[in-house]
Amino acid sequence: MKRLSVLFFISIIIISCKTEKKHTPRTINAVNITEFKRDSTSIRAILAISSNKLIYAGSKGDITTTEDSGKTWKTQQLRYNDSIIPHFRSIAKNDEHIFVLSVANPALLYKGTQNEYQLVYTEEHEKVFYDCMKFFPDGKHGIAVGDPTEDCPSVILTSNGGNTWKKLPCSQLPIFEEGEAFFAASNTNIAIVNNTVWIGSGGTKARILKSTDFGNTWEIFDTPIVQGDGPQGIYSIDFYDENHGIAIGGNYSKPEDNSANKAITTDGGQTWELVANNENPNYKSCVQYIPNTDGKEVIAVGKTGVSFSNDGGYTWKEVSKDSYYAIQFVDNNIAWLSGPEKIGKLILN
Repeated sequence: MKRLSVLFFISIIIISCKTEKKHTPRTINAVNITEFKRDSTSIRAILAISSNKLIYAGSKGDITTTEDSGKTWKTQQLRYNDSIIPHFRSIAKNDEHIFVLSVANPALLYKGTQNEYQLVYTEEHEKVFYDCMKFFPDGKHGIAVGDPTEDCPSVILTSNGGNTWKKLPCSQLPIFEEGEAFFAASNTNIAIVNNTVWIGSGGTKARILKSTDFGNTWEIFDTPIVQGDGPQGIYSIDFYDENHGIAIGGNYSKPEDNSANKAITTDGGQTWELVANNENPNYKSCVQYIPNTDGKEVIAVGKTGVSFSNDGGYTWKEVSKDSYYAIQFVDNNIAWLSGPEKIGKLILN
């Protein structure tokens, strides 16, 4: 009997040690953002590497790095055929390389390091316009998406770490409505968890595309996000796990509107529920779950300011009026932001 009691006591200790500690959501009423001016470039594509290191790609063919929290910056300028200045709005990385992708015609995708870049994919078409690029956790598979050049979205994939890229034919993709496209606002209209990827669209339709096999086969789902007009729709999405996600956007041309511009899903993107409808935040270009907060803490940024939620997106509070395009977290306390001719660094308490 004594032996059984000892074994029972030990098992209780083991179970207790394995119990995960739940995050207690913070109450944040305001944030301070340290701003770094970056003249003559608009920045929508950032890689937050660490609390000290950031890499961004800008609108003037510039790829810039700081490794000392913004005290010094090193810039590399890329040119195509010695004359075309790439306008970068997408950046991604795997374990070995950095990738940058330009919008407009011709589409230019470069692979490189901080010192040298090589062109690995080009596409010429009067309608070509790439909006976002991400790598899967395995580092081998990657995806970039763009507006339709035919009657389907443009999707290019890599399965060899970015050495080569191949565009999917429309036979493997959902058909888009006339006027449906993507937004190149913050390099965040793609979200990835394991080998599952989601993409948010806008314009005449605001829908979610989903693939569970690295982007090779696709489903498409409707959302209640505002849609029907060119600047309306989903500008940014993020997923906390394979079931829980959030989408945000609105109408870029009417940034104060806050109707039907935020939604959440709990079933992997198949159905979406509007949240904080007719309440702030209004138009936002980027939304991100704060890491290690159990999907409770969320931040959204845009030209209308910065908003924070501590209940998974159901309710929000404006915490800064500073205008930014994108935000990316290093951990649950530190994030880098980008905007028109500026970089920001945010530290939460």
